[in-house]
This record gives sequence, C-alpha cells and structure tokens, in this order.
Amino acid sequence: MNDRLLIATLCGLGLLSTTGASLAYPLLAPLFADGGSNGLNSFLGLPPKLLLGIALMVNPVGLLIGSAVLGPLSDGFGRRRALLTTTIGAALGHVLTAAALVSESYLLFLGARFFTGLLEGNGAVMRAIVIERIPGPLRNHALSWLNGAFHLGWLVGPLLAGFSMGGGITLPFYVAAGALLLGSSCVAASLPATAVAPGTDSWWAVARRRHAFTLLGHLPLRTLFTVHFAYACGVASLYEFFPLWLVDVGGYDAREIALVNMGMCALMTSAALFAGRASEREGRRRAALYAAVAAAAILCLGFGNLVLGIMAIIAFGVPHAYYNAALQTWSADQFAHHGQGSVMALLSTTFCLANIVMALVGAVLTLIDTRVVLVLGGVLAAWAAFALRNWSLASAHPGMEGR
Repeated sequence: MNDRLLIATLCGLGLLSTTGASLAYPLLAPLFADGGSNGLNSFLGLPPKLLLGIALMVNPVGLLIGSAVLGPLSDGFGRRRALLTTTIGAALGHVLTAAALVSESYLLFLGARFFTGLLEGNGAVMRAIVIERIPGPLRNHALSWLNGAFHLGWLVGPLLAGFSMGGGITLPFYVAAGALLLGSSCVAASLPATAVAPGTDSWWAVARRRHAFTLLGHLPLRTLFTVHFAYACGVASLYEFFPLWLVDVGGYDAREIALVNMGMCALMTSAALFAGRASEREGRRRAALYAAVAAAAILCLGFGNLVLGIMAIIAFGVPHAYYNAALQTWSADQFAHHGQGSVMALLSTTFCLANIVMALVGAVLTLIDTRVVLVLGGVLAAWAAFALRNWSLASAHPGMEGR
C-alpha cells in the first residue's frame, strides 16, 4: 500500500466532504429570498425564510447521524467498504440535489441534502484509517493534515459555488459529484479490502447497537464527551455568530465577512500542517493549553472592539488546529480497544451536536446581544481547558480516574 497515495486520497475526500456541506450556502439565499416565486420558495405556501432555514438544517442533521453510526459500522464491515459506499453515495446525493434544483422540487431537495449529509459524515472512518494504516510519527502528521483538509472545505465550498455557478446553478453539484467519484477510485486503488469482523450483524443492527453514543457507558469516555462538548460549543459560537458580530459591531457586508473567514480558514489550514509534531507533554495537557488560548480568542469578541475581534477570529484557527491534533491522537491511543471508528465517531458526533445546540441557544441569546453568545462560548471553552488539565492531573494518581 502506498502511504502517500492513501494520505492524499483521504485528505482529498476530507476536503470534499466539508466542501459538499458548505457548497449550498451561497446558492440558497438568492433562490429563497430574491423576491421571485419558484417551486422551492413557495412550497405549501410557507414563508420563504422558514423554508430556507429548514433547507439549511437538514444537511447538518444528516451529518450528525452519519457521524454517529458510520465509524462503528466501519469497525464491523471494514474501512474500505464503508468509505467506498459513502463516497459513491454522496456523489449520488449531489446529483439528486442538482435534479431537485432543476425540477424545483422542495421535498426532493430536502431528501437529497439529508442523504448527502448522512454519507458525508464519514470523517470518523477516514480518521480511523489514518490511525490504523499510517505507521510511526507520520500518523500524527497525517491526522493533522486530514483535519486541515476538513477545515479548508468550509472555504472551498462557497468559492466553488461562486466561481462555477456561471455555468448554471447545478454545475457546482456536478463538479462535486465528479470529484467524489474520482476520489472513490483512489480509495479502491490505495486501500486493501478487509473481511467483515466476526460476529458482525446486519448494518442496521450494528448502527442501532453500536452507534457512537454507546461509548458513553464508560466513565472515561463520558468525561471525554463532556469536556469536548463544552469546547465544541465554544467553537460553534464563534463559527456560527462571528458573521453577525461583524455586522453588529462593524457594519460588514457579505464580501468583508468572506475575507475575514478566508483569513481564519487559511491560517487554520496552515497550522494543521504542523500541529501533528510529536511532543513529550501529555495529550490532555496540550489540549487544555490550546483550548485556553482558543477561549481567550472567543472572549475577545465578547469584550473587545472591532480590530481586536477580527485579529482574534483569524488567530483562533491556530489553537483550534493544535487542539484537534492533540485530543484526537491522545484519544486514539487511549481508547483503541473500543474500536478506532467508534472513538473517532464520538468526537465527530460531539462536534456536530454542539453546532446544533449552539445554533438553537444562540438564536435566543442574539435577541439580547450577539456578544452574549460569544461570551458563553468563551466561558465553555475555558471550562473545557480547566477540566482537561484537572483530568490529566488526576490520572497521575491511582484510583482517581476510571479506566
């Protein structure tokens, strides 16, 4: 097996998975809010903005479910089979999305976006492959590069939509589908087939009994979920509400917000190239330090002015990239006996859940002040840093930490 080809293939698929999730964002607003009537924005006579909100929500909901079940499924049925199936299926989902846009079928559009999100929740499968297949110190670097590819997709998706939609609103989805099919051929070439694990039931039985949240029956993994969820809520508060903060504080328009987002994504992706370097410091201690720096960046938006806030948004990408690398590699080493697919699925699902929770909480808190959401997020990330450090210290004393 060619390790370089495998790493490049997984990074490409990671990029495409988040690209597919973000692809529709710049395309949907004009369809639903430009004042014209079509089959999408007039479904059942409901308000166009309500229909837009539902259309934006279904993909992340599919991503949440996929993140919870695809990793454990790959533990039983094999990484190659799971990755090929989800990649080809996601390509089909993009084609169905294009068909829905052409026919102006709102229900088909919802189904296609949910189906695509469900299958693009295969990040846990990719991370498990890196952990199991890439030897030595290169493993940590490859895991960090994969994280960087996921980050970059949130920038590439809107750019792909913006540059290719001149050929028609469906062209970006056909481009994404073609790229995924090319990626599936690389998976077939770079990843050897494995047999179904002994005792594995049907895929439905495995998904129902071995989804990521079944790991919460173990005390250390409950602790991992709790601290990572708190940190992820902080991250989600920044991701989801810094555009609104820029509008409130600086009167920024869409182009100016996009430039700030580009700066953050570019720095985050660059940091991920180096975040996998080996360190003598214990993984949770490193993650705690990076979480504390990230929390400080988030709080700068809650208490700072426009210039300080913009600097904090862009700089946030560095500690976040290093936090992901530290926590994921530590979790992979510590909980390997639970199945790498399941462990990585727990981390991915936790992040998806945090995004949904903060979107709901933030929708209420922004009625008071957008800065309230960001202060809450910063406090949660700071608590996660404190909890991670204490957890690491407790593990040095026998009997203080469950195994």
